[in-house]
Amino acid sequence: MKKLFTIDDFIIAFISALVYGLSFEIPMLLGWGIWTALPLCLIIGGAIDAVTKRIVFNKTVQKSATNKALVFFALFVIFIIVQYVALQLRGLSVKDYLVGNYISSILPSVLGFVFSMVSRWYKIRKIRVRYGDGSQGFLYDDMYTREEIEEFNKQNRQIQGGYDTKLAVKTKTGVYVGYKEKKGVVYREIPYAKPPVGKLRWKAPEPLPASDEVFEAKYFGASAIQVEHKGSILKIHRQSEDCLTLNVCVGKKDNNDKKPVVVLFHHGDFSYGGSADPLMYVEKIADAYADFIGVSFNYRLGIFGFIDFSEVPGGENYPDALNLGLLDQIAALEWVKENISAFGGDPDNITVMGFESGAISVSLLAACNRAKGLFQKAFLFFGSPDFCYLTPDAARTFAKKLLEETGAKSMDELQRLSSEQLKNVNQKIGLHRVAPTCDGKLIPSNVFDAYKNGAADGIEFIVGIPSNEGLVLKSFMGEENFEEIVSENIEETLSSYLDADTAASVRNYIENRAKHTTALEAKGKFFEQWSALSMYLSAMQLATGGNKVHLMCWDVKPLIQNLGSGTVDVVLALLGNNRISQMYGNVLDPAISEILQQFLKKFIGGEAMSLYNNEIKGVKDIDWKEFPSALIVSNKNFKCAPIEDRLYEIDGLWEFMKRNGATFARE
Repeated sequence: MKKLFTIDDFIIAFISALVYGLSFEIPMLLGWGIWTALPLCLIIGGAIDAVTKRIVFNKTVQKSATNKALVFFALFVIFIIVQYVALQLRGLSVKDYLVGNYISSILPSVLGFVFSMVSRWYKIRKIRVRYGDGSQGFLYDDMYTREEIEEFNKQNRQIQGGYDTKLAVKTKTGVYVGYKEKKGVVYREIPYAKPPVGKLRWKAPEPLPASDEVFEAKYFGASAIQVEHKGSILKIHRQSEDCLTLNVCVGKKDNNDKKPVVVLFHHGDFSYGGSADPLMYVEKIADAYADFIGVSFNYRLGIFGFIDFSEVPGGENYPDALNLGLLDQIAALEWVKENISAFGGDPDNITVMGFESGAISVSLLAACNRAKGLFQKAFLFFGSPDFCYLTPDAARTFAKKLLEETGAKSMDELQRLSSEQLKNVNQKIGLHRVAPTCDGKLIPSNVFDAYKNGAADGIEFIVGIPSNEGLVLKSFMGEENFEEIVSENIEETLSSYLDADTAASVRNYIENRAKHTTALEAKGKFFEQWSALSMYLSAMQLATGGNKVHLMCWDVKPLIQNLGSGTVDVVLALLGNNRISQMYGNVLDPAISEILQQFLKKFIGGEAMSLYNNEIKGVKDIDWKEFPSALIVSNKNFKCAPIEDRLYEIDGLWEFMKRNGATFARE
């Protein structure tokens, strides 16, 4: 993965010893005295050392072992001759002098490494004490004090008097006054559409009118009304139907160029989650990528975002209810496109990053005509069009359950229900799977075919496949809910979709695996394989349609097995958020984080997806080739290789999916 020292490091340390020694000895030979020679040594030696490293770590030099050898030899000869002459003139031992300088140049690195290992061990020990075997899933109930929760739920206000103009940004829909963070300025709760309340409940988002009013932008807007799973942290945050807001963070690094924009799509199975989740803190983009602008946002979930009222009296007046969450996402991207230049962002360089349901959303918007031109690059982790429905049947069933639970007979009666009443119903029926529908209008009825035919033209992709995501979902949802959803969808798939031979292979696999583990673990492994093959199929169809696609396989072992390793760990690695990583039962691996961040910078910057020796200290060359090869990320190393045979164990499953496309209980 990442070595404490490479041969380059030892040679550089040796040359540095020569450089600093030379910068000290020459002033001493000139008779300037130690107190004059010492600062000159630090200034001149530091400057020469920096120039030397720029020469050594130049891409042209690092590309070839021969080039490196020649440069090292030339520098060595130059410095050793001058150093030898200087030391001889002073009557000092060359050997003793160099050994002393060499040790002093590498000792701090060794001590730093030891300290980081001890610190990591201590953090791991605390997590294991807190989480035990991880069977209870993610735990947050005792992590926040009452004061912290109150602070978390503060609300912004309109500003009538004076304000700090240096922290204010004027958009087309208002002036927003943010606050300073360590590495940037953050603006929270900026509305991107009219509040979907009252007559706008279950209606498509409507644009905001132009405004010059001034508002505070210090606190998170309300999260969408959602299912409060045991492992969902946002149950401590206020929820509201008025949730269509976004957050922007601008890094401190200032230049004359328009900054690339990164938009985060949150996870949550379309029933929970939001931008106030610490996983999605937008200011972490500024921490990790000082030259980027970060955006995160909320969209409607559950019965407010994905429901079909076509069979309910009065439902014809709500034709967009089926995919309102997706329409919210489009509205947010349109707002960013129109307003991000006011923050210094480039509206023609927008990268979207989606995780789990966020990745599913991005995979759909990539084929959506309404979203054309709203983003140019996409990072999708654990999500594909396969996780959606082909027909509105499931969303109609959702509406029937809503009527049954509320006793309402028509849309007029549903409209008269309070947000609190609907929230209680959503908590009950929202435990069942919620998803968008490929309706043939907003979203093509067959997104895979649309990819193959070039629907996502002009977008570059990174598609990420986890090897242990099922346990992550279980940690969020709780074992009971996860088992219900997985079992329900597997039975539907086996009985309604797979051919007889493939279904028999799946049943045999689950039965045989359950003999050695549990029925849920066996079903979970089938779910993971189906999901992985679906994401691989997405990448394959995108590449067939002419898109540039880089595939990533996340094979990092979890710190605590029962918490899994996937979405949470990848988000945290990309954002470098070590404190929140510990909250979610892991300790961030700085090497993995640094390498992934460097690749993301290259991806967004349009650079070749290759790392040269010591572009990151201690990392050897990594050449991330395009699909069908994949970058395999593990605890030990990064390597690029084919992964198709790593994704499945069930006979006939991949062959069936290639023949028929993929669908996981979408009917």
